[in-house]
Amino acid sequence: MEISDKHEWLEADGLGGYASSTTSGIRTRRYHALLLTATTPPAGRLVLVNGFDAWIEGKGTKVWLSAQRYAPDVASKNECLRSFQFQPWPCWSYRLALDLWLEHEIFVPHGQSMVVLSWRLSGRVDEGHTLTVKPFLSGRDFHSTHHQNDTFRFEPKIEADTVRWQPYGGIPAIVCRSRASYHHDPQWYRNFLYTQEKERGLDFLEDLAAPGELVWQLDSGNREAILTFQAEGFSEPEERSVEDWVAELRLTERERRTRKTDLIQRSAETYFVSRGSGKSVIAGYPWFADWGRDTFISIRGLGIASGDLEVTRDILLEWANHVSEGMLPNRFPDQGAAPEYNSVDASLWFIIAAGDLLEAASANPGLVDEVGIQKLKAAIEAILSGYQKGTRFRIYLDEDGLLAAGVPGVQLTWMDAKVDGKVITPRVGKPVEIQALWINALAIGKKFSPQWGSLFEKAGQAFESRFWNEAGQQLFDVVDVDHQPGVTDPATRPNQIFAVGGLPFAVLSGARARQVVDRVEAKLWTPGGLRSLAQDEPGFVPHYLGSSKDRDSAYHQGTVWPWLAGAFIEAWVRVRGNTPEAKQEARDRYLEPLRSLMNGIGLNHLPEITDAVEPFTPRGCPFQAWSVGEFLRLDRVVLRA
Repeated sequence: MEISDKHEWLEADGLGGYASSTTSGIRTRRYHALLLTATTPPAGRLVLVNGFDAWIEGKGTKVWLSAQRYAPDVASKNECLRSFQFQPWPCWSYRLALDLWLEHEIFVPHGQSMVVLSWRLSGRVDEGHTLTVKPFLSGRDFHSTHHQNDTFRFEPKIEADTVRWQPYGGIPAIVCRSRASYHHDPQWYRNFLYTQEKERGLDFLEDLAAPGELVWQLDSGNREAILTFQAEGFSEPEERSVEDWVAELRLTERERRTRKTDLIQRSAETYFVSRGSGKSVIAGYPWFADWGRDTFISIRGLGIASGDLEVTRDILLEWANHVSEGMLPNRFPDQGAAPEYNSVDASLWFIIAAGDLLEAASANPGLVDEVGIQKLKAAIEAILSGYQKGTRFRIYLDEDGLLAAGVPGVQLTWMDAKVDGKVITPRVGKPVEIQALWINALAIGKKFSPQWGSLFEKAGQAFESRFWNEAGQQLFDVVDVDHQPGVTDPATRPNQIFAVGGLPFAVLSGARARQVVDRVEAKLWTPGGLRSLAQDEPGFVPHYLGSSKDRDSAYHQGTVWPWLAGAFIEAWVRVRGNTPEAKQEARDRYLEPLRSLMNGIGLNHLPEITDAVEPFTPRGCPFQAWSVGEFLRLDRVVLRA
């Protein structure tokens, strides 16, 4: 695997926390951290240990084992670093001499807010070596940066093999365990430079506190140095020696990870996190929390297609607790605020996912007990009834059987960018994918409550007559724009593909369905997914670059979204009769190019977005749940022979 600042690895703890950096070891984001803990899983995330400096001395030479970048743009380099691999967890190999190597590993045990680091000599050890590790600490919100101040507490509490630091009041203490000698030497390291944040127009300089040094003596009889960092109160304390403890953790983690031999399926587990007594899905690492829309879209691949049905059950049952006025939250904020009910589609995607789960449960007796089944059905009924009656943000059932939604200044669909109070793609009225979701939700609802049958028929009949754009040979993106009857938006966007693929029931069929697929392919398909706007449309933006305003303005104005590949490829296969030949051709033409993105910025994962023009550079979040989820749904369900 290439060693660079562009390739990123991720070790998630299943609670919302993680360890992450680049294969070179240089942190390029303020989100890169060694110990990042979720204090109220999966939210309340704090960076406790940002990183470290490390070096080894022997035979009169000093070899650096870490790399940093400082302002204005000065980076150190590991000249003896020879290789990197990320399975079953990140491992770096250093060549210290002709027949002497040092292996460095980092892994995060599942379900614990901690990280394990080890360095092990291999080969011929002629004499002793001294390994020194200097940790860099902060204790800040993970969205912010840290700067030198007089309130940071450097003083440690030392007991046996444990060193504790409590940088600030009100945050978890950092518990460090090792057999190293600790030498207290408090210093500030200033102006770490994060190139990804600089590129994104955000704060990109940080000061970190180095309280002291951990030192091991390594020789032929003692080849390994082991170090653990924990967030006090969020991991179980251990009375055993650190060596015995880590040996068990390593064995348990290796067995857990190798249960699934498919690497992308193994990556799917990364996104499952605890929420309350249940489970949820992190929308993307490193900065997203658990979003409703993302959870329900991605769980169809991450959970159901992957065979993790119990996790899927727990996630959907947990979210079913949060139905309010027919709506589910689009987002749980990271710090304490109330859930945000500002999405028209999240609730409908919940019904799609719940329908998939109930269908899977019929073939897996005992998967969902009767109480759980009734809870899911009640949530589906509450959503359909809430939308029928009308709910927040002028979401209501119109006379034609279709769903209208939207008020000025509020973004309700997945195209939700907003800059300086201005919604970039307002889509107020009747957005095309919302109708496809609504009709599919009614189809699921009528299986349990016949009352939805007539409305399903009415909406289905109205859809094609209202949305077909004869002049463009495609579907309108929105009809009754701004709630004005008959006003349409003819922009060529990917949302129309959901009328043919991506959902259990195709609401458009025949020649027109084929025309939509052909139009979307010609105008929007790229090797990374679908463009959010055709290149010849007004407002098209080719690159996702610049300040926050620039990037938000480009977010749905051309930027490519890998998760949309799921709906497109399924539609492409459907209009060709779902034949084995069509499925194989789709794999070769579309799925394999998408797979190549897994060797991009987020190792063994798919990114959130890419640029809209060649070379389709990956951008945004490097580890995105719905991108991975839709890939798995395609691989395991849609294109299955």
